[in-house]
Amino acid sequence: MRKLAANVARLRVQHEFFCTDAAARVSGSSNRSQSSQEHEEKHDFSNNIQQYDIAIVGGGMVGMALACSLASMPLTKHLNVAIIDSNPALGITPATISLFKDVGAWQYVERHRHAYFDKMQVWDYTGLGYTSYNARDINKEVLGCVVENKVLHGSLLSCIENTDFQKTIYPSRLTSMTYIRGLHPRGWTAHHQGQPLSSMRNLAKLELTDGNSLYAKLVVGADGGKSRVRELAGFKTTGWNYSQNAVICTVEHTDGNQCAWQRFLPSGPIALLPMGDNFSNIVWTMNPKESKDRKSMSEDDFVKDVNSALDYGYGPHPKSSLLGNEDMFSWLRGDVRLSANECFEVPPKVVKLASERTVFPLSLMHANDYASKHVVLVGDAAHTVHPLAGQGVNLGFGDAFALSRVIAEGIAVGTDIGEVSLLKKYEWERKLANITMMAILDGFQKAYSVDLGPLNILRAAAFHGAHYISPLKRSIISYASGEQRLPLFS
Repeated sequence: MRKLAANVARLRVQHEFFCTDAAARVSGSSNRSQSSQEHEEKHDFSNNIQQYDIAIVGGGMVGMALACSLASMPLTKHLNVAIIDSNPALGITPATISLFKDVGAWQYVERHRHAYFDKMQVWDYTGLGYTSYNARDINKEVLGCVVENKVLHGSLLSCIENTDFQKTIYPSRLTSMTYIRGLHPRGWTAHHQGQPLSSMRNLAKLELTDGNSLYAKLVVGADGGKSRVRELAGFKTTGWNYSQNAVICTVEHTDGNQCAWQRFLPSGPIALLPMGDNFSNIVWTMNPKESKDRKSMSEDDFVKDVNSALDYGYGPHPKSSLLGNEDMFSWLRGDVRLSANECFEVPPKVVKLASERTVFPLSLMHANDYASKHVVLVGDAAHTVHPLAGQGVNLGFGDAFALSRVIAEGIAVGTDIGEVSLLKKYEWERKLANITMMAILDGFQKAYSVDLGPLNILRAAAFHGAHYISPLKRSIISYASGEQRLPLFS
């Protein structure tokens, strides 16, 4: 022990706090002496060193998806991973289902409540336009699947537990993050398989609210829209609030539902998403005053409002065609698809609430950078979107699986997994997909926030074009399901 203590005393450790005011406050006054810092480091190293390859801050669905993907790949399953979350205890696309199957998590989902849907109907409150999509339009059995958050999270956790993946879960929160350069503690052993740290030169030090400290080559911020990692690492963001809230709840019908329904109303869209049996999820966007009123109103009044919003409320049912005859699109239709011949349908009636009503504000946010030295962002920590098409968590899963693949590629060629040039490959890949989807959803939000006669006609024409023009319809379905990238027409 004396020899070890002597080695620690000779350590020359350089600190670089991540550049934000919050980080500076956590790190303490600049008047603190160097000897005090060295004493703190000696205390850390004289105890059990908690050193990891990757520290995932945020144990939600995206953070767990990353851990599960790392556990499933030969080049990354040996990594030692810390998962930091104070509470470790949605509709998803076919592309996400495929990724879950690849990592062995989907079989858990299929044992719990979930609902595949093979149809989708979208329409406008003016009664001027609608479109319907059918899985058979793209020769598929389903368009997507709606799964409860807790089931998805449980499937990923089960996947990790059923492997030999080395992980440690810290039920805590991140308070500060320090970058340490030039660390050469000879003879010291890491938490990871007794591997000596002599080869580890650059690490991030994380301090937690429970008093624990740990070190990692790579810190992944998967801690949501108010990301502490993003704040401490100094990532700048661009975005705005929508002055809208979403009211979310589960409702019960008299009959089953295998269709996803969405209607655009003057204050925002309402979506009815099947949950299995006779249950569906409601995601209803509205202004803050309306959301406050609808959260506090009686259950009977709320159910009446939901049924009105999904039926004749705000306007009539759409006609079969904008001009009474779909032949105006015949020259673009190509092969006749089943959904183009289907008439408008009315969603199943809601009979009662099956959960509490929750409300949250809506905004758009995008980090200008996803990666820096030894730090990377995924999911809502990197981008938040309008819930218009339920794409937020799917974008996050795309981030998680792309990052795990890039890490594996780096390990294959002997690159430090915290090297910024490696992490930028992940950023370049995901930025295009994320920004494109964000722009589409933001455009829809803005287009449907204006009630103006000429614009209503244009929106109706767009609906009918999407309904009757087969190449366009196939491209929209493939892109929304995550199975096709830009350009939309292939």
